[in-house]
Amino acid sequence: MGKALMVQGTSSGAGKSLLVTALCRIFSNLGYDVAPFKSQNMSLNSAPSIEGGEISRAQYLQAIACRKKPSVRFNPILLKPEGGMRSQIVFMGKPIGSVSAGDYMLSKKEELFRKTMEVLDRLKREHDIVIIEGAGSPVEINLKDYDIANMRVARHAGAKVILVTDIDRGGSFASLVGTMELLSEEERGLVVGFVFNKFRGDPSLLKPGFEYLEERYGKPVLGVVPYTPHRLPEEDSLAEFPKVRGDLHIQVIKLPHISNFTDFEPLHWANGVDYVDEADEIGGDLIIIPGSKNTVGDLLWMRENGVENAILEAHREGSFIVGICGGFQMLGREIIDTVESKRGKVRGMGLLKAKTTFTRSKRSNHLKARLLWEPAKGMEVEGYEIRMGRSLSERPFSLITSINGAGTLEPEGAIGERVFGTYLHGIFHNFAFTGRFLNLLRAEKGLEPIAVGGWSIEEEIERFARVVEGNLDVERILGELGI
Repeated sequence: MGKALMVQGTSSGAGKSLLVTALCRIFSNLGYDVAPFKSQNMSLNSAPSIEGGEISRAQYLQAIACRKKPSVRFNPILLKPEGGMRSQIVFMGKPIGSVSAGDYMLSKKEELFRKTMEVLDRLKREHDIVIIEGAGSPVEINLKDYDIANMRVARHAGAKVILVTDIDRGGSFASLVGTMELLSEEERGLVVGFVFNKFRGDPSLLKPGFEYLEERYGKPVLGVVPYTPHRLPEEDSLAEFPKVRGDLHIQVIKLPHISNFTDFEPLHWANGVDYVDEADEIGGDLIIIPGSKNTVGDLLWMRENGVENAILEAHREGSFIVGICGGFQMLGREIIDTVESKRGKVRGMGLLKAKTTFTRSKRSNHLKARLLWEPAKGMEVEGYEIRMGRSLSERPFSLITSINGAGTLEPEGAIGERVFGTYLHGIFHNFAFTGRFLNLLRAEKGLEPIAVGGWSIEEEIERFARVVEGNLDVERILGELGI
């Protein structure tokens, strides 16, 4: 039976996801067979699993760090907020219903927890180390009785627990002490030490606080991880939507149910992105309508607050418009949705000659495609799809040539005049395509071409893991695990 190590935080955004990612790579580099796990994640940033299901991008990234193919077993429960205090429940990669927060607490959690712990038990049998990520804080008084993602998981797995806190926010010692005081005596016994994350100074200045923690709780500080710029995705619940205007004014519509906004990271790095949600802000060189967990609801939101008309006016004045997944569906002529919003037939924005019908089965796949859009015609790209819509178009954007490694020929997306839409999440992570597209727009403004530098997620994981390893007592952690 393998060992279990759990990373819990004093709050959301403390750094649990990335610390787990780093530990996965550190222990994998040491030769251990490692698997990540998070019983329940609430996120609108998801990714396809090897089984064709859907998991959080955090566990997708952690799987890569473990050198494993991303599996639904690493994130059995995924909650995708839909608005109105309701969430879609994705269990083992597949949607099983939509519930209110209250109904989920009272009717669904226990059954799903039991099944999820069976998954965790199998992972422990199959791997040397399972590194478990907690959720939020383990001591939220109003939620503790219903918690299925923190100490209850640790007790079941017999896991050693590391508590991580974000010192960059301030109040980190108070948050650690408060967390420890609110834990039961049994739960405090599971904690083996503390990690301070995102520190920007001299760690020796923290020594009096370290001594206090060790004297009061008998637990050491296992490390101080410095603030480290990186290109690894953070959890979306605390995502910041920047307003950066580069040489090109690239705008992304900040939809109420925006999803998979990691799609636009390369645009941040190459130029800067301005997230907008007011009609009078609209008017960039490039305007992108992103993916959405509620396509029709967000389309009607744009229609009601004037954003749709502002986008159409900007297009008439020369702005280039791009739609990704839900954004592509909105740009078409018609959406028929009796599944997600249950609105039936809804008029689209009409910039693309496309019609979308929602089905009950969700497609979650890794894709390779050959572009049909003239400025990049013939270019090979990769991405992924997570969608319930099926779209027909007179002029497709690309031809899918591979679905999860199996050859196919399937048109997708649509092309119009200074507009295209695609189901290819991650299209901008194809740096050759992004460079060509941005330089097309730059040439129109008389700007010099730029080189869009590529990077590897593997390299980013390895670089971040080296920083963590250099500032963490890995040997002591292994000792606590009995390894």
